[in-house]
Amino acid sequence: MNKTLLLIICDFLLLNLLALTRWEQVEPPRTPPPPTASAAQPGESAGPANELVEVMRLSLADEQAAREELHSQLTSTAQNLQQREQQVAGLETEKDRLQQNLSTTQANAAALAAEAAAKARDLEASRIRLAQLQRDLELREQQAREQKEALATLEQKHAAARGEIENLNVAVKVAEQERGLLRENIEQMREEVAVVREEKQQIQAQAGVLAEGVGKLAEKSGELTREIRDNRPINPNTLYSDFVANQFAVDSIARRTVLLGPLTVERSTRTVLVSDGARVFALLHSADTPFDLAGSPVDFEIVRAQLKRSGAEVPVTEFAFHALDPRVVLIPIDATRAATLGVKIYPLAADPFKFPEAVLIGSTGKYYGEIPFKLDASAARYVQMDNRFFKRLFGEFSPHTGDLVFSKTGELLGLMVNNDYCFVLNQLRTISSVRTGDNPAGLGTRAPLQAAKDVLSKLAPKLQ
Repeated sequence: MNKTLLLIICDFLLLNLLALTRWEQVEPPRTPPPPTASAAQPGESAGPANELVEVMRLSLADEQAAREELHSQLTSTAQNLQQREQQVAGLETEKDRLQQNLSTTQANAAALAAEAAAKARDLEASRIRLAQLQRDLELREQQAREQKEALATLEQKHAAARGEIENLNVAVKVAEQERGLLRENIEQMREEVAVVREEKQQIQAQAGVLAEGVGKLAEKSGELTREIRDNRPINPNTLYSDFVANQFAVDSIARRTVLLGPLTVERSTRTVLVSDGARVFALLHSADTPFDLAGSPVDFEIVRAQLKRSGAEVPVTEFAFHALDPRVVLIPIDATRAATLGVKIYPLAADPFKFPEAVLIGSTGKYYGEIPFKLDASAARYVQMDNRFFKRLFGEFSPHTGDLVFSKTGELLGLMVNNDYCFVLNQLRTISSVRTGDNPAGLGTRAPLQAAKDVLSKLAPKLQ
């Protein structure tokens, strides 16, 4: 038995004994009364002895009762002790069970701790794998972006290659067309050679008779050569190449004061020089100048312009408006300044209707092509261009305002005044002009612009 439990039981028994003990105060002995004179009864002892016996008897009875009560308490205490021992045994059993449960719990806790540590290690490994996967994902995204950029670059190169292939196809078509024209020219030359041979044979047969007409024959041969040259159409590619080699820029600026302050108008285009045999002009459309003939005429304070080509600059002194269609603007230039530009001067077409087609070159110089045209009885100074469609080197396009039109003989035929009609240039007469310069009070441009607008307003609606 556990010592602690035994001490508890002993303390408990001692306390019970102390509680059950009757502590009585011993009374002092009484003084016996004096004996009386009466005689003692027979069979009776003296008085004090009887009292002592009685006291002893009473004390014995009390002791017996106390013993019985103590025995009863001892029995109860033994029962309580037995119950306590049973409780202690139960507690020991419960303690063993709890100890076992504690061991099991500790084992489970250790297992859970080990499992938690394993889970933590797995979690750390998962975190490391996740970080690695994140880095792999970023790397893959970077690679995807690089591949996308490479694909875009490849597509651009592919598109450029397709464009080059198309250009080569167009060049092949142009070469085939030129070869066809060369074959036609060769056949024509062969026919001409045959005719010349036949004439030569006739001349040789009649050498004696025609000896005196040698001079006339030479003159006739020269006329025939010129006629052949004039009747032979020039290839559009040749005309365009000639235009590119002789074009130059026209930059102009004009300024006037409006309600909100200065208003500046700037224009830039490309054109060529043209001559009627006496004077030389730069040719352009009014839409390519700062002057709006469709609006109200205004007075400009500053008007400047320059002709530019390969570092050479020629100042413009005036803008002149054609007398029959003021949308045709002529910039006069003298021979010395024309030589400064170093470009070819195109003559006007002597016979603009010799061929049913003309070569149109865009005002920007970025497109050109052969286009048919027809005469319009109601507009004698104009030809109507077939603006449904026609082919150029890089596709199909239609005529636009300001495009230059050349005869297939290489001469300048006219200028597109709108999208349908070309003004035929066979004379270069002007009705009014705007002088360039600076003047805060105004350059007096309203009057010449009004004169040009009046002429334009009298044209047929289809020509405007």
